[in-house]
Amino acid sequence: MSEEITEDQIGQLKKALLSMQLDLLDKIDDRARVETVDLDLPIGRLSRVDALQQQSMAKAEVQRAKRSLRQIESALEFIEEGTYGFCKMCEEPIGILRLKARPASPFCIACLQNSEI
Repeated sequence: MSEEITEDQIGQLKKALLSMQLDLLDKIDDRARVETVDLDLPIGRLSRVDALQQQSMAKAEVQRAKRSLRQIESALEFIEEGTYGFCKMCEEPIGILRLKARPASPFCIACLQNSEI
């Protein structure tokens, strides 16, 4: 069982979450600007394949960033509701070390490990 986190720790984690949120919004904005590959351009086949692969990777990165952004926004909502720092499965405190490592995590290690089995 972990100890409940303090208000000061929540404030520090909220600051980290807000910073992560801004970084992800910038990343999403930057990656969303990746232009579609024009198949009619007179470039070599390998250059076209490379461009298509880069476009696909950029789209996948945007999807990962959006998923992370949703987790961060949920964590910020939990802070506002007063439920931040408690596992969404067992409702026990998550623990400050886990939250420092992954501030947007909604689950304690035990529940996370049990759900992966």
